Amino acid sequence: MSTETQPVEASQPAVKAAPGETPFQRKMTARRRLIAASRRFRELGSIASALASTSHPYMAHIVPMRRCNLACTYCNEYDDVSKPTPIDEMLRRIDHLGRLGTSVITISGGEPLLHPELDQVIARIRKTDAIAGMITNGYLLMPERIQQLNKAGLDHMQISIDNVMPDEVSKKSLKVLDKKLQMLAEHADFHVNINSVVGGGIANPEDALQISKRALALGFSSTIGIIHDGSGQLKPLGERERKVWDEVRQLTRRSYSRFNHFQEAIANGLPNDWRCRAGSRYIYVCENGLVHYCSQQRGFPGVPIAEYTTEDVKREFLTEKSCAPNCTISCVHQVSYIDHWRAPQHTTITPGGHGHGESELVQIQ
Repeated sequence: MSTETQPVEASQPAVKAAPGETPFQRKMTARRRLIAASRRFRELGSIASALASTSHPYMAHIVPMRRCNLACTYCNEYDDVSKPTPIDEMLRRIDHLGRLGTSVITISGGEPLLHPELDQVIARIRKTDAIAGMITNGYLLMPERIQQLNKAGLDHMQISIDNVMPDEVSKKSLKVLDKKLQMLAEHADFHVNINSVVGGGIANPEDALQISKRALALGFSSTIGIIHDGSGQLKPLGERERKVWDEVRQLTRRSYSRFNHFQEAIANGLPNDWRCRAGSRYIYVCENGLVHYCSQQRGFPGVPIAEYTTEDVKREFLTEKSCAPNCTISCVHQVSYIDHWRAPQHTTITPGGHGHGESELVQIQ
């Protein structure tokens, strides 16, 4: 079963000194402020670069490890047998993303923390001048491991928490992970986002509000996602889900997502009219080193990252994807939104039009 989420971001409280802090704690708070300011400066630079030129990817997701230590029933992006991609090959793939001028490289999986040389991957991302992110289930985090991620140069971490108490659908629960969140609050120099979900298969949508409030209380940012099953159909939120979704959104009004109506359409089960720039501004590099539009459209274009060129980026920028109206993949949409006002797409492709690995390419007059 496959799922996708459409997150809506809540604010991250500013890092500030608390009453009764020791001099050492105040020093750590000041250091984190400097790190956060430097990260923000780099992020603004990446956005400026994206606005100035459309010939490079803004974001890439890369998978160093398809194996995961959990088995959430809704997930189709893992197995329990795969070996880690050899580190030399991972470094070559990162270098190719750097060659393309990729601004943000996010490590996903599977569970990336299972990769034995993950810190080298993060350091290599930073060496390309890209912003380094990671999506993890958080189970393997300990204070020493968090310090190692600090040293490697990680900029962003996202953890998805599906419920307050573990159930047969997901063990990514607040009960299990709260100690890990406390460790992150104490030790992490990188930005942490906690994502909760409502929608298909989630028994207690009210859990999302509790998770978001806990994230904000710890000084993290918070997002809420709308989850859908493997049918690929948009389903409007029910009354309970919609109430929770609105309450989480009201925690803050400062969100990139509020500049458009994408989330509102998803919540209402309606299609969106937008220009998907997958394969161009956003690319997904699987564990086999192939470039795909996204995790749910594997095989398109299916080109090794070592062979992917700026010309491929430019072609896909102008290629309309027929799956776009019903897409719920937030990161692809938000990256594409940078260019929503320019470059109408001249060709269209239907991923899966004739089965896996094939497509229809139609000229638009």
